[in-house]
Amino acid sequence: MNTRETLKIENGQLIIGGVSAVELREKFGTPLYVLDESYIREVSRAFVSGLKEGYGEGEIAVAYASKALCNTAVLKITSSEGLYTDVVSGGELFTALKAGVEPSKIIMHGNNKTDSELKMALENEIGYIVVDSFCEIERLNKFASEASKKPTVLLRVNPLVTAHTHEAVQTAKADSKFGIVIGDEAEKAIKIMVDAENLEFMGIHCHIGSQIFDYSAYESSVATMTEFVKRLSDDGIEIKVLNMGGGFGVFYAGDDPMFTPRRYAHTVKNLAIIVAKALSEYGLKKPMLIIEPGRAIVGEAGVTLYSVGTIKDLGVRKYIAVDGGMFDNPRFALYQSEYSAIIANKANEPLSDNVSICGKCCESGDLIGVDIKLQKAELDDIVAVFTTGAYNYSMASNYNLNAVPPMVLVKDGKADYIVKPQTFEDMIRNNCFASWQK
Repeated sequence: MNTRETLKIENGQLIIGGVSAVELREKFGTPLYVLDESYIREVSRAFVSGLKEGYGEGEIAVAYASKALCNTAVLKITSSEGLYTDVVSGGELFTALKAGVEPSKIIMHGNNKTDSELKMALENEIGYIVVDSFCEIERLNKFASEASKKPTVLLRVNPLVTAHTHEAVQTAKADSKFGIVIGDEAEKAIKIMVDAENLEFMGIHCHIGSQIFDYSAYESSVATMTEFVKRLSDDGIEIKVLNMGGGFGVFYAGDDPMFTPRRYAHTVKNLAIIVAKALSEYGLKKPMLIIEPGRAIVGEAGVTLYSVGTIKDLGVRKYIAVDGGMFDNPRFALYQSEYSAIIANKANEPLSDNVSICGKCCESGDLIGVDIKLQKAELDDIVAVFTTGAYNYSMASNYNLNAVPPMVLVKDGKADYIVKPQTFEDMIRNNCFASWQK
């Protein structure tokens, strides 16, 4: 548990945003996603201030990678803090527009954007479309011509930098599905975009992975990308935007570093200094520098609350079964991700038990964590699992026709829904009978 003023223990109870976990369960039930607004704002400001301080006079932007957690309330918060919004689908773009995000501050990514998504981006005149392949250049140029638009575009390049993180979230390997390999192939794609009648080429983008703590990987990507900017400049191609992506890690459990907003500011300040120094050494004009944190903005802002329904001590393993599971948090099933947790209504008691927290799905792999240190649990206790703001709600499903939990926002002792409870009727709303069944 990475404590802070808005996430602490008082009188033996877990307090989130000034509201106790006990109060939250009484009012909203479980399972329940809880999101700390103040922390989201603090981290957003830290990224902006750190990047600005490190880059000096150059133009900067922090774009929230909404795939981490995309709903209208969250995007209203991040955009109000001056962040751009990074989207990767028509659904995320629709949500951003509904949240009131300024279209010029939206960046669309995706390795396989559909025709309808590209046309939607053109229609709404979003800030940047990040092109991911040669065939997308051709399609986008065609759609732009038909719509009488000239979108500003970036090229996603693969810098071939291996980040030291889980294999499933490395995105710059030689066999990655993302982007075009830096060098001859990327320059070829850029020249096609520069010459395209209906595209305005602005710059390049890279992203090396997620949940990164080894910042030597960022240093390598900066060196590779700025060297490429120099190469393009020598060939008469100006880079006006340099987007270095995101991937900044958060604390989950164990030896993960415990970041604070101040530490994030320091981290991105150093990244910006390295970029500025490299550009200066090449004698290059500073392009607009963009970074795209997602998990770091919302990850530790989220806590999921569960109620204990069954306890089984098998001798070889003790299971604490909760009323959620892989339908609200599939990350253990996918990556064997580690989490820290406590019994929220017994927060001052010692972590005396070594347990596995399991869910209610019909899968043996329906686990939230194994070998987790927890207070001695009893039926109806409240289990709080930390750092669930990113890639939990986003990846949730209705497996076994369980409802995706609602989400509440907490701030200064207040709590309210930002995602309402899902009903059985919601889950089968689009079910219908075939014509011959009627």
